[in-house]
Amino acid sequence: MPRLGATPFALPDFHGATRRLVLINLCAYFGLQVALLAAPESAGGLLGILAFVPHSFLHGAFWQPVTYSLVHLGLVATLFELLSLWFLAGFLENFNSSNWVTGLYVVSVLGTVAAALALYACGDTVGIPVVAIPLAGCMGGIFGMLVAIGALYGDTQFLLFFVIGIKARYLVAIYALIAIASLFGQQRMYAFAQLGGALAGLFYIRLAPRRGISIGVSEKWYGLRNRYYRWKRRRAARKFEVYMRSQGRTVRFDGNGRPLDDDPNDKKHWN
Repeated sequence: MPRLGATPFALPDFHGATRRLVLINLCAYFGLQVALLAAPESAGGLLGILAFVPHSFLHGAFWQPVTYSLVHLGLVATLFELLSLWFLAGFLENFNSSNWVTGLYVVSVLGTVAAALALYACGDTVGIPVVAIPLAGCMGGIFGMLVAIGALYGDTQFLLFFVIGIKARYLVAIYALIAIASLFGQQRMYAFAQLGGALAGLFYIRLAPRRGISIGVSEKWYGLRNRYYRWKRRRAARKFEVYMRSQGRTVRFDGNGRPLDDDPNDKKHWN
């Protein structure tokens, strides 16, 4: 685990995945504000369509796991989310590829939805009544990034409330305890969903390729393709050996189907 020094109060470079994620969320915020300004009477219906509502998702609103993270409702909350996204994504992008950071964010956002849906579906079964509040915002993705920093770079120091220096692992523990405490209140689905995003982020850093999911999938695909070609070469080599024996000559191939050079003075390979 890398041991990094204290992090100064400065935002990281604005490039790559960090810039894309922040700009996408920023454009979504202003787009939603323009839509609400143009048709304020349809605000409730629009939020009901774009935010994640478990009941609506189960009845066909399959786009909500993607659109809910782009719904930002308040200026102060949006500012906090986007600054957190900029800082955390930029920090991770200093040590990992842009594809890896994007994959972490996407997996954490989807993990947030999966946790909320699981709690909604199983709440009545286990005797825990759940108030199905709409999910909006990208805090699940941000929590997943924070957990990734705590797990990979736990000795890095951040400034809590811009004053108190605290290691990343302890900051993650504080946020996790706040979310766990919120499970006993009316916002339990929101808190449980955030914990789901954190857990998804943890699974991602343990299982996903460090260069990103797309590169990992490409490597798997080319690996399978190469194994298939090697199998065809070995199969063709076996057929060729049978054919050459029928012609009175013995040829040899290695385990990968490549011909072995015979000594022209060695007569034992000729029948």
